[in-house]
Amino acid sequence: MKPSVIFIVWLSCISKAFPADIFMVTMGGTKSHKIPFWELAKGLISRGHNITFLSGFPSDFHMNGLHEVTPAGLVEYIQNYTNWDLLGARMSGQMPISFWDGLRYAFQSCDAMLDDAETQTLLNRNFDLAILDGAFPECSLGLVHQYKIPFMYINTVGFYTGSIAKSGNPGSYAITPNFYTSFTDNMNLFERALNTGVQIFATLMHKFVMTMVHRVLQQHLGAHIPHPLDVSKNVSFILQNGHAVVSYPRAFNPNIAEIACIHCKPAKPLPKDLEDFITSAGESGFIYVSMGSSVKASKMPYTLRRLLVQTFARLPYHVLWKYEGKPSELLELSSNVKLSRWLPQQDILGHRKLRAFVTHGGLLSMYETVFHGVPVVTMPVFCDHDVNSAKAELDGYAIKLDLATVTSQQLYKTIMKVIHDPQYRKAARFRQSLLLDQRTSPLETSIYWTEYVLRHKGAYHLQSPARNMSWLQYYLIDVVALYLVTLYFIVYLLKRLLLRLDMLSSFHVIIKFKKL
Repeated sequence: MKPSVIFIVWLSCISKAFPADIFMVTMGGTKSHKIPFWELAKGLISRGHNITFLSGFPSDFHMNGLHEVTPAGLVEYIQNYTNWDLLGARMSGQMPISFWDGLRYAFQSCDAMLDDAETQTLLNRNFDLAILDGAFPECSLGLVHQYKIPFMYINTVGFYTGSIAKSGNPGSYAITPNFYTSFTDNMNLFERALNTGVQIFATLMHKFVMTMVHRVLQQHLGAHIPHPLDVSKNVSFILQNGHAVVSYPRAFNPNIAEIACIHCKPAKPLPKDLEDFITSAGESGFIYVSMGSSVKASKMPYTLRRLLVQTFARLPYHVLWKYEGKPSELLELSSNVKLSRWLPQQDILGHRKLRAFVTHGGLLSMYETVFHGVPVVTMPVFCDHDVNSAKAELDGYAIKLDLATVTSQQLYKTIMKVIHDPQYRKAARFRQSLLLDQRTSPLETSIYWTEYVLRHKGAYHLQSPARNMSWLQYYLIDVVALYLVTLYFIVYLLKRLLLRLDMLSSFHVIIKFKKL
């Protein structure tokens, strides 16, 4: 019998007996944050648990056992907040979102969520466990404090280390690139200095934002609500959306498990219209283009639309392009291009005739790329896109282009290079084999640890004492200071002693001289 089958049978035996009511929350501003939660919810529901899932994005489907809560105030806030021109800003060399926008999201979205009547109704519910998004968990920690239940994280942004650092997990700035940068874990002196500065600045800004979140929590839930950073230290377990193969090798405490690609699945047959389009290309194959859920292709500047149309017209391949706008916006679109507002991405990535993937470098898309062994061309836009792309380029299965400087000729040559240079597909297939070589699937791992926390009513015995230490204590700065002070006093006392001895010696010499 296969080990995975034995594991599933064993897992079923030890935990079917206690169905639980589980509260899931993601405050993420893009829909992709929901995907890992959906996958875990499906697995937990199949084992008899009931899931209540709060987010800012209305449900796409119905599932028995899953109750999705989408507070209207939060939905409206996110829609207004994300009415952005990310591509236009990136192409002009500006920050995709302003500094103030980056700061205000956490506390303003928290206010919008807690002010909603649907959220207030949830306060009268009882739950056994909360599973929160490790990106922006602090607002929902106020609800967890009210429920008096253990909580976990799904750290949806795999390169974000803030949540795991606050749990006491080591994360040296020397080998941990900030997820807003394009650094890798192999940084030179200048890069390490810059990365450290960015990390420290981000930490200070996070403290300011959390002070604002705390005010919002106390305003809505009462003055007794403790600071969210204090509550966050008590996290029982963290499901980290990463893996050494697709993120970086990391030292993790025992209350952290990596679950990258929890949503990844083998490809299924494509709908007939898509399959017919691909078949019409013959054996030359096709290219897939998608900028993900957070970057709307329909809002891209005219210059970029024109650049892409010109590039695709030159390619000797068919092109499937996820494009949410009107086809009439794309002048002179060639016959080798098929547009669709939505496409079954994983089924496309797993198709045998796919030659390359052109994308924005979003985390889940990059994981799917590795899972299906496809070479990729990335054009990062914002947030973690740069650091995701830098890792993929380092691993050899991607080429990263800069939207601010890219030309049609450059994009054309890059696409042709990742297709015709066998090293890119070889590197993608190598990473694929490493990612798939795991003892248990990411979903099985996630289910096991979720039910572990349920069985033991928390996993406090796995927590590190480092979570309660300041950076002065953790990095032994206070110990170094103690040694320096001690050394100073030892040297001072020795000097005083030697001076005393010199004085006594001189005194004896004088007396001896007088006697003579």
